[in-house]
Amino acid sequence: MDNIKNILVSLELEGQSYEVGEMVRDNRTIYFRYYADFLKSGLNISPIKLPFNSEINTAGLEPFDGLYGVFNDSLPDGWGRLLLDRTLASKGVNIQSLTPLDRLSYVGDHGMGALIYKPKFDEDVVLSSEIELDMIAQEMSYILKGSDSDIIEELFTLGGSSGGARPKIFVGYNNLTNELMHGHQRLSEGFEDWIIKFQSSPDPKEIANIEYAYHKMALKAGLEMSDCKLFSGRSGQTYFGTKRFDRIKEKRIHMHTASGLMHDNFRMSTMDYGHLMDCAFQLEKHVNAYKKILRLAAFNVFAHNRDDHSKNFSFLMDAKGHWSFAPVYDLTFSNSAYGFHSTMVAGESKNPGRKHLLELGKHFGIKKPELILEEVQEAVSLWDSIAKECGVSQSTNRTIEKAINEVNKNE
Repeated sequence: MDNIKNILVSLELEGQSYEVGEMVRDNRTIYFRYYADFLKSGLNISPIKLPFNSEINTAGLEPFDGLYGVFNDSLPDGWGRLLLDRTLASKGVNIQSLTPLDRLSYVGDHGMGALIYKPKFDEDVVLSSEIELDMIAQEMSYILKGSDSDIIEELFTLGGSSGGARPKIFVGYNNLTNELMHGHQRLSEGFEDWIIKFQSSPDPKEIANIEYAYHKMALKAGLEMSDCKLFSGRSGQTYFGTKRFDRIKEKRIHMHTASGLMHDNFRMSTMDYGHLMDCAFQLEKHVNAYKKILRLAAFNVFAHNRDDHSKNFSFLMDAKGHWSFAPVYDLTFSNSAYGFHSTMVAGESKNPGRKHLLELGKHFGIKKPELILEEVQEAVSLWDSIAKECGVSQSTNRTIEKAINEVNKNE
């Protein structure tokens, strides 16, 4: 295939369509220019790093291979990138020759958030009429092991634009009938957009129950999350599902990760929760933004969620151009590659504790930050009972409880 030289970017925001601008690739440099008519809308899709003007702008090669962060957010990583590469390789495409614009053309209109890319490569894939979670999980395990799958194109259609390391699919879910349908299709009446996650190679078998328990614990800690539930396959195996916050009744919401907003390479991040607080305040223009981030930082510290990198924080923009911190997601018991927190707390990443969280809160002028920390710690102290309620095994329960107790001793 010939490499894509230019991409047209559009925005499908809450049912309204806009032609945003155009990207052009010359050698390894990618240039972007907003259309004059879109500038009149006032919808600044990336207010920190992408200049909102009529000039021809370039982001530089790092950290996103020449893309501005808002467009890099549309690209799949982890599982989604693996699926794309395996699918294209099965068709004889040289993966090494793909450019960022090529990859965006494969995203097309299937990406997270509200951005759409043209030209798009779109092939009809015959989908099975039924979504059988156990069968999908088995096929995903083949791919993770490097083996072939008979339904790789179907898996790509179901979840090839997703981010994160764990395999996942996009589905429509009807809460009243407990039915699932393929999420890329027009949803039938009563169905809503959901994501269902599957076990990755390093994950414990009960990862779904653990994440569901963390969801329950996060709600008690005062964090805002989308609806979540446990789905079951025919074997009784459980799978964690969450309602998509970038879709409301099939209408798209513009979504931008902290990584993309601040051009932070989440794999080699130097980000602190203080940077996230500053970013949230710039976008929300209200001091309550500081409190939201402190509460999330406290939860991730006290609940031992150390995979708290900059792609796991997002912001949403509505049709009026108003920004808000997105519902929190990807909360679970975890370690990062070296056991440190991916995002620092007042400069500390190895063993952040209460004193670092208080320092962070006081630096941003939060009154009585200790009250927020106490509320979060109270919720985390309920881990044992929540874990039992959510079907976490006794041995896993004890392992996590021990780690949580160690963290909460760290003042």
